Amino acid sequence: MASPDPSVSPVAPFVTAIKKIVKKNGITADFSIEKFYEGIVKALHSANIDDKNLAIELTKKALTKLEQQFKDSLISAEDAASIIERTLMEEAQIKAAKAYILYRHKKHEERQRRAFIVGHKDIEENLLFTDQALKVLERRYLLKDKDGSVIETPKQMLQRVAKNIASADRYYKSSKEDIEKTTKEFYEMMAALQFLPNSPTLMNAGTKVQQLSACFVLPIEDTMQGIFGSLKDAALIHQRGSGTGFSFSRLRPKGDSVKDNMGVASGSVDFLRVYDSALEAIKQGGVRKGANMAVLRVDHPDIIRFIEAKRDKQSLKNFNISVGITDRFMKAVEADKDYYLTNPRTGKHVGKLRARDVFSIITQNAWKTGDPGLVFIDEINRKHPAKNLGDIETTNQCGEAPLLPYEGCVLGSINLNKFVNQEKKEVKWDDLAKTIITAVHFLDNTIDMNTYPKKIIEETTKMTRKFGLGLMGFADLLATLRIKYDSEQGLEMADQVMSFIRQKAYDASEQLAAKRGACPAWPGSDHEKTGKKMRNMTCLSISPTGTISILADASPGCEPFFAISYQRSIYGSDSDLVYMNKEFEKVAKERGIYTPELMRKVSRSGNIQMWKDIPRDIRDIFVTSQDIKPEWHIKMMATLQKHIDNSISKTINFPSTASIKDIEEAYILAWKAKCKGITIYRDGSYEDQVINIGEG
Repeated sequence: MASPDPSVSPVAPFVTAIKKIVKKNGITADFSIEKFYEGIVKALHSANIDDKNLAIELTKKALTKLEQQFKDSLISAEDAASIIERTLMEEAQIKAAKAYILYRHKKHEERQRRAFIVGHKDIEENLLFTDQALKVLERRYLLKDKDGSVIETPKQMLQRVAKNIASADRYYKSSKEDIEKTTKEFYEMMAALQFLPNSPTLMNAGTKVQQLSACFVLPIEDTMQGIFGSLKDAALIHQRGSGTGFSFSRLRPKGDSVKDNMGVASGSVDFLRVYDSALEAIKQGGVRKGANMAVLRVDHPDIIRFIEAKRDKQSLKNFNISVGITDRFMKAVEADKDYYLTNPRTGKHVGKLRARDVFSIITQNAWKTGDPGLVFIDEINRKHPAKNLGDIETTNQCGEAPLLPYEGCVLGSINLNKFVNQEKKEVKWDDLAKTIITAVHFLDNTIDMNTYPKKIIEETTKMTRKFGLGLMGFADLLATLRIKYDSEQGLEMADQVMSFIRQKAYDASEQLAAKRGACPAWPGSDHEKTGKKMRNMTCLSISPTGTISILADASPGCEPFFAISYQRSIYGSDSDLVYMNKEFEKVAKERGIYTPELMRKVSRSGNIQMWKDIPRDIRDIFVTSQDIKPEWHIKMMATLQKHIDNSISKTINFPSTASIKDIEEAYILAWKAKCKGITIYRDGSYEDQVINIGEG
């Protein structure tokens, strides 16, 4: 006699006259005996009863009651649940019945809460988004009418985005059926939270605005027309929900001659303040703060004024600032030598400074305020595959996309949370590969569906067709795999994951090039020299994913956990989001150390390293950014950067006790490790920081 197939449900042979059921959202669906049986199994399990035969017997009796009571009428999900509850009570399974009643009550409360958040009753429209994500969606992403009332659900938002982005396939002679298939693929990828595009795409795709790029770089020429023309362009870009990067390095220094009126120049820093003031009034799309990057080369005569521009912690609130660092400067720092300052108007040397003095001023200000960061401009241009088009002078607002003047870039991130086999503790590489290919298709289409504020921006962007596919949930991945972030094993996993993403993304771009043609910048590029016919000049960035990681319920970008518990301020909201690491809670329960008191201790401190009642191996896995030494932050960033053709937005979070020497060492290590840039932040530098450890 053959053994029963364990994959076949024990209630598969059951037959019932009940064919349809009205779900809680009002939709009529096929009645499932399997789901009915699963409800009983869960009720028994909650009472610590693991008896399959009992579950089968109870299912038979409950089905009989269901047929007797509702044989001539359409049943509801509530009716079915009531029958299960009654059967458990009548069969003396009192503990299971009580557990089932409590479960139903909690599910009802959850449905009410989630419906209240976004103003509709059908919780299936909320998909996999958490309560925190729904709050953010309601505030910033879901479309609203003229009175400010939400007029779409999270599901409708993703359907809107998927349909709009998939429609770009029509430019490449795709059939209606193929476009519908692509729409479905895009939607399912986002609905599963496997991938999310940058915020402007979620907000604007399928609307009148239709500006989908997260970031643009605008040149600032050394004329009044150039200065204020770019400011006007930036205002339009911000109004539509994106950010901007600028290099102020072409502007003549303060006190330099101005021939037209026999006066003297205001200098780069004064014009930077003009930009900041003008952009202060503009909120990105009405719901996002203005975000900008300002870069000034270290050999510009205004460099000291620039470095100290944010020293008072009040100025330039709308700008990140970074010094464009050259190899020549860093070598002068090492050798304790002077270096020359150059007037960009004349190209002539106009003085020199001791490199270590300037480096010291940079690190002192970074220690105090977090600014300036460093952009290693020579390394960026060495690794730029389209260096034949000219030099890159700056990056986007967060540093992960070095761009040519007038270039834009669309971004999106893979959620590594969704590609881990929880039981086997391994990466689901095949599923990850499929999502990468679909994401590349999505991002290339986004370039076509984008609208651009100026013709030259459209032409430059479509010449290189750059996008930045990155990741989020990296710290979650390591925790699930039980790998310590600051370890050789952590670096190996980073190398393995990022090299895999790069290979699959490049393969997908080559496949698109075969169908749609290589980007116009391909001839003469590094890709042509290596024989890779690429649709996209660059494919990879690691973004900070600040808000979309909340939507995806993932750790941001490639960062370690900031804290095991923290409060996060959401722009435009009076309340904070309180976060507790779910994987830590899970491990604590698995290891038998979970108690309400332990959770309270963790929520107060945000960190678990001081709690000796937590085993050492757990404390190692759930290390936070401030527990990690600077050299390990740099090692991780350098490991990932090897596979990133754009750059990485990563902050090295220092504790409040960190010294200026710690900052110096981090900057030098980053340069030696061939990173393209670095940003640091010392905890407590700003009272209104976005993330705060513990309960505050």
